Amino acid sequence: MKLLRILFFILSIQLFDSVYSQNNSKIISEIQQIMKLQEKAWNDFDIDGFMKYYWNNDSLMFIGNKSITYGWKQTLANYKKNYSSKELMGVLAFTNIKCELFSKDVATVVGKWQITRPDATQVGGHYSLLWKKIDGKWVIVRDHTS
Repeated sequence: MKLLRILFFILSIQLFDSVYSQNNSKIISEIQQIMKLQEKAWNDFDIDGFMKYYWNNDSLMFIGNKSITYGWKQTLANYKKNYSSKELMGVLAFTNIKCELFSKDVATVVGKWQITRPDATQVGGHYSLLWKKIDGKWVIVRDHTS
């Protein structure tokens, strides 16, 4: 009887782990799809569409090379100021290196970004994004991009 309980316990853990892993993969895939939509919006010269996946809140934090910006409106204004033309925006490509789920509604994504401009110059760097599911929608609440 004791052996049967142990066997049941082990099988229960394996089943839970399998379901948990499938759910994690689904969430990570969902976030990666959102990042593809962000790339598309950027490459369509649509900064407002790109920003749709940031938390529209004064507590949004964007950490850049030079400073920390708080708030969705200021982050949007900075993007529009720094990328004021299609030539400056170029073509954006994300390469996600590590996606990690901390709970059913908190995840991080670390990766590389690269912009290729029409004159073939390239700019790029790395990012660390903190994603949260707020009101049923995945949004970036903290962006550290260098």
